[in-house]
Amino acid sequence: MKINIAQPIIGEAEQEAVMEVLKSGYIVQGPVTAEFEERFAEFHGAKHAIGVNNGTSALIAAMMAHDIGVGDEVIIPGFSFFATASCVLSTGATPVFTDIDPETYNMSPESAESVITENTKAIMPVHLYGQIADMSAYEALCEKHGLILLEDAAQAHAATSGGKFAGSWGTASFSFYATKNITTGEGGMILTNDDAVNEKLRMIRNQGMSTQYYHEVVGYNLRLTNMASAIGLKQLDSLQAWTDARIANAAYYDETLREYTTPKVVPGNVHVYHQYTLRVPQGANRDKIMETIQEQGIGARVYYPAPIYAQPIFQKMGYDNISLPETERACAEIFSIPVHPALTDEEREYIVDKLNAALELA
Repeated sequence: MKINIAQPIIGEAEQEAVMEVLKSGYIVQGPVTAEFEERFAEFHGAKHAIGVNNGTSALIAAMMAHDIGVGDEVIIPGFSFFATASCVLSTGATPVFTDIDPETYNMSPESAESVITENTKAIMPVHLYGQIADMSAYEALCEKHGLILLEDAAQAHAATSGGKFAGSWGTASFSFYATKNITTGEGGMILTNDDAVNEKLRMIRNQGMSTQYYHEVVGYNLRLTNMASAIGLKQLDSLQAWTDARIANAAYYDETLREYTTPKVVPGNVHVYHQYTLRVPQGANRDKIMETIQEQGIGARVYYPAPIYAQPIFQKMGYDNISLPETERACAEIFSIPVHPALTDEEREYIVDKLNAALELA
């Protein structure tokens, strides 16, 4: 049996939608993108949605729209994908790394508050693995210190906390990469309820233009194509059903896996399980367990094997004196298993059987 860690679902509806765009001759950003933006915003209860070419561009554009740049500090978790930090560097600002909550793996508000300085301009929690961070705490922190609140929601399509969707607290950036909960192949989206931020983002993604050939701000070509948007519209039709399937798969694992620490869902949160991430029991060999189940055809990966600040580029930049204990412990003890909506009952049972058996060999 071969079970992939992720399984993009592209059906006839997506294929037909792309062909309609190709036949129309209107393949760059246009009316299909506008419709995708409108529906994505409506789904998440946001006022504005701005489509861009990928999730990294979404993060960079969001920071540019808030005038984050040289001399500014942006507080982010040390435990995330590299783009969370590289987007800060791309604006000329300085990333400041903080530790995580050991149960949710999201950034710790207490750790974030401890590194606020006079140069801090923004805080950007990551809704890691599909669970919204403690946004009420970050909202209070930003209000207290006069900071901008951003959301790295790349993995949090349809996630909620207290009935509020990702994107309800700050300018939020999503990714539609192939492994995400919905995909456009490559693509991204930014949600905001701020009219001025919306206007600036639309210029930034289109070479800084307000009208044709009149450039008001520095911008780039970050446009989302109509072809990608056509796929996204059809994927959006399935998002709730796929989210329900991910939650059901996660519930099955919660009930049947032995000894592993399974994901903690904060009361009031809807975790959408972009990844289902386990922590191995104390004393168990994480790498041996992974090797065992991978040899049996089960896709398993570590997200993420090293803190961002431990990456070579950051070590060269002087981040070699940082130590965040919960981040480093997670990097050594966690791994993710398939939870995508294409899993069959037989595959779920197989995964659980092999995982439980692997403990005896570790």
